[in-house]
Amino acid sequence: MAKEKPTKIASKKHLARLERERRQTRLITFLAIGVIVIIVGAIGYGILNETVLKLRQPVVTVNGVSVTMGEFEVRVRVARQQDVDQYMQYYQFAQMFGIDTSSTSTSSIAQTMNQLESDLSTPNTIGNQVLEDITNDLLIRQYAKANGIVVTAADVDKAVSDAFSYFPNGTPTPTLTPTTFSYSTLSATQYALVTPTFPPTQTPPETLAPTATLAPVPTSTPTPQSTATVTAVPSLTPTATPYTLAGFQGQYKNALTYYAKLGMNETEFRKIFFESTLYRTRVSNIVTADITHQQDQVWARHILVADQPTAQTIYEQLLGGADFATLASKYSIDTNTQSKGGDLGWFGKGTMLAPFETAAFSMKIGEISAPVQTTAGWHIIQVLGHEVRPLTDTEYQTAVTNAMNTWLTNQRTTANIIIAGNWTDNVPTVPNLTDAFNSMYATATTYAKQSVQQPTQTP
Repeated sequence: MAKEKPTKIASKKHLARLERERRQTRLITFLAIGVIVIIVGAIGYGILNETVLKLRQPVVTVNGVSVTMGEFEVRVRVARQQDVDQYMQYYQFAQMFGIDTSSTSTSSIAQTMNQLESDLSTPNTIGNQVLEDITNDLLIRQYAKANGIVVTAADVDKAVSDAFSYFPNGTPTPTLTPTTFSYSTLSATQYALVTPTFPPTQTPPETLAPTATLAPVPTSTPTPQSTATVTAVPSLTPTATPYTLAGFQGQYKNALTYYAKLGMNETEFRKIFFESTLYRTRVSNIVTADITHQQDQVWARHILVADQPTAQTIYEQLLGGADFATLASKYSIDTNTQSKGGDLGWFGKGTMLAPFETAAFSMKIGEISAPVQTTAGWHIIQVLGHEVRPLTDTEYQTAVTNAMNTWLTNQRTTANIIIAGNWTDNVPTVPNLTDAFNSMYATATTYAKQSVQQPTQTP
């Protein structure tokens, strides 16, 4: 019978060592678990912050009311898509008609394309414009709330259906009627100053409209045609014939699908494109109610030079009897009016820079001003006419837009506006022209392949 092994009795020292080892093992295990939890938590928080928390942070706060970073990013992508679409339309038009689009081209299409390309290549430019649009929207909505202006869901529904040219109660009949304009004829004094190229019984032709490129008043506010304009929706093209409710719903769904690719949901679609536009229109109708269809205007011409000594020399020549148009054609650096003898046409207040405007509106017909300095240079001005004139529809809308922009500027100066310091870190860089051209080339390649493919012949 085998002998049993004697039981080994552990000493206290041995037991203590075993206990220390167990404690060390537990500590290492806990530390490892803790590190894993911290890493997983950090990754999870990063994902949560990028997908949820950051998007909920305010990007702009106006008088305590905020718009989130998420809406800001959506609106930037929409604005970029609008610029990309416009650029591609101009590009295809230029290709079709052989228009030079190089950076040195002076064509209006090339200049517009260059500006769009510049904006798209500097994301903060579009981002800053969107911030201004959002701020203006908040100011407009706050004014509307304070003055009892309400846009209902039914109002938005009607705006949507109108934009898609869906009129369930019948196509509305236009109510606009042509406006008859009556301008004054030239006086004897004016005939002595200029040589008209039209019959004496007629008024100056509309080609004498002011060239606002001389000295436009700078404005930090956007025009109403911002990212909130419904014309940017590709599916909102007016249809030639009425269509059914199902057809309208299909077009509406297509528009939502298009903008969903840019991160915009239906609520944002209705708010940004329609609700904000309605609020802007209704507030504008109130704050610009005093804008009339006629305006005090001045008809003037000028000679623009770079320095005061040159301006003074020209001024003295004019006082000595030199012909104004001849000197303007020879010396003026305003390329828009040089070939017209410096003629600026008729313009109202708020069109030119303040020193130029103050001088022009204070002068008598025929009077020549001493050199006037603006940020554009030195001007010698001669007033050719000064009267209250009726406005065309375009001129009236421009006056309303300018008045609304002035109102918004004043509102901004008194509002408490807080802009997130990290907004520049969250400006989307897509959509972009590179992807647009790649998509265009891919589509063209697909069509080319389909055109050369022959149907398979069965034996």
